[in-house]
Amino acid sequence: MNDRVVAAFDFDGTITTSDSFRAFVLDAAGPARFAAAALRCLPWLIGVPLGWSPRGPTKARFLYAAMGPVRHEALEAAARRFVERRLGALLRPEMLARLAEHQALGHEVVLVSASPSIYLRMWAQTVGIGTVLSSELQWRDGVYTGHLAGENCWGPEKVARLRAWWGARAPTTLYAYGDSRGDREMASLAQHAWIRGESALPPLAAPGGFGAV
Repeated sequence: MNDRVVAAFDFDGTITTSDSFRAFVLDAAGPARFAAAALRCLPWLIGVPLGWSPRGPTKARFLYAAMGPVRHEALEAAARRFVERRLGALLRPEMLARLAEHQALGHEVVLVSASPSIYLRMWAQTVGIGTVLSSELQWRDGVYTGHLAGENCWGPEKVARLRAWWGARAPTTLYAYGDSRGDREMASLAQHAWIRGESALPPLAAPGGFGAV
């Protein structure tokens, strides 16, 4: 019998208090290059919430404006520094506790985020998350191209990534945690969905439906 239980967590604004991608670029590039990149990309950045600019390409463009054709090993080192020194200050303790509750009950926890995997996978390892479905940066000969590899992991793409990940073994129970419009489709897929500010956290149960907490 398939009693697979999956807990899918968005990252930015859900597990964190603010946007981790901006914090990562600021930490990696420094304030001066971050500000210069923001000015160069201002029309596209303004256009994202207005629907004029595509989210994924704008994000990739901004990182390139701040870092240039950075090599993979250099950006990976910057990601490691960010995870070790800065990211912890952005995390919500109550959501880390909820994540740990799922793990204690034997649920599979997966991170589903539009932010890039280069630092998300590093962080996920520190809290025992083995699966990260996220936006991927494009590299050519070990150098960042300024583009994403594949789709931005936002909105409908989150559902597509989840379905591709679990394949023929769809969970009997899916919990989904989010905070924004980009999490609505994932929430609609779940039996137990939580969007920040809209409801209380759902009660948890062990696989098989027993042991509610």
